[in-house]
Amino acid sequence: MLPELERFSSSLTIDYELYPYDIAGSIAHARGLAAAGVVSRSRLIAIERGLRRIKSELDEGDFKFKPSDEDIHTAVERRLTEITPAGAALHAGRSRNDQVALDLRLYCRDAAVEAIALEARVISALASKAVTHAAWLMPGYTHLQHAQPVTVGHHLLAHAEPLLRDVERFRHAYDAAGEMPLGSGALAGSTLPLDRRVVARELGLEVLTQNSMDAVSDRDFALDLAFACVAASIHLSRLGEDVVLWASSEFGFVRLVDEIATGSSLMPQKKNPDIAELLRGRAGRSIGALVALATVLKGLPLAYDRDLQEDKPALFTAVENILDSLGAAALMVEHLEFDRERLAAAAADPGLVATDAAEELVRSGVAFRQAHEIVGRQVRDGKFAAPWPAKASLARRDLPGAPNPRRVAARARALRREAAGLSRWAERHPPALPS
Repeated sequence: MLPELERFSSSLTIDYELYPYDIAGSIAHARGLAAAGVVSRSRLIAIERGLRRIKSELDEGDFKFKPSDEDIHTAVERRLTEITPAGAALHAGRSRNDQVALDLRLYCRDAAVEAIALEARVISALASKAVTHAAWLMPGYTHLQHAQPVTVGHHLLAHAEPLLRDVERFRHAYDAAGEMPLGSGALAGSTLPLDRRVVARELGLEVLTQNSMDAVSDRDFALDLAFACVAASIHLSRLGEDVVLWASSEFGFVRLVDEIATGSSLMPQKKNPDIAELLRGRAGRSIGALVALATVLKGLPLAYDRDLQEDKPALFTAVENILDSLGAAALMVEHLEFDRERLAAAAADPGLVATDAAEELVRSGVAFRQAHEIVGRQVRDGKFAAPWPAKASLARRDLPGAPNPRRVAARARALRREAAGLSRWAERHPPALPS
């Protein structure tokens, strides 16, 4: 191939990130070959020792790449054969097609675990703030207009709940990546007596892929992870938007501390909610990455095609973006400071309890539509008198999921416990690397 086209087709700068998983998969494959009698015990020991040395070189930045290294997989194999003649036996029964599919699955599982750990941190931060602010009055909004009274804690928990759903999406992505494709070869398996179950067991993967053609071309698990990243990015964007509004002069609900704000290059009085704004903007990266990945996959004939090389730039972008964003969101929430006086002043709007007045008429036997019309007329004519203050309204809203301060505090404490459980789950699911 022409040198210019070799540079065009090389994926080394992208798939370099997969080297820990490539080495882990290679060690597991070597053990599988030994279990099947294809590789001797002495060769297995030499291969494992060589692969661990290569990982150390890559970890320390001492690995010397060569122009012939087309990708991280060929680079590792080339170096292994330099270290030991036994390295030439490693690729038996394996193609780069099933090798790449395995590496990417291991990466996806690791990324999903890391995302869940960070989601837990953001949920915990929101829940902790909600406990502290469970009874702090504020207006709730629809259409960005004053609607009904809520509390700061209730509003913060409204951002924690979708993050909890994101965790389930990441868990699904983790499970979806749990099939073991190695042994599928280029597309039609192998005539060698490979023991795929040994390899799966070494890597902590739950099941074997059931069709060799599908195994090398399937990237549904990557789509699942990319979509989980998109959903989480969208939810962080909405959190960021609320913080931007709350920090504005018009709202003034949040005081921007220096740790999460920046100044203006021109205006000395300014404090800007840059982190919140970037959480909005960063959602675009995840959405773009999902579209890019789906576009790569949409028209490919079975089985493997080189187009699949483009799955990694898109997926890595989505993953790195959401991990960065979750970390930033956690720090932002942890440093939020609310202005109780500004919040209370906004919550003093009598219109916030207009629905309460209508519901009070319903209690006396008036049909709701008539009660709605009566109170609406009072508001339009300037004759509406609030039946009780917002604090009393919250006390009456004592239903599951409602903003009653007692229920808000209880839900916040429950979410904090759930976040702690998610952190423990993540700790119990380290990368699947053979011992």
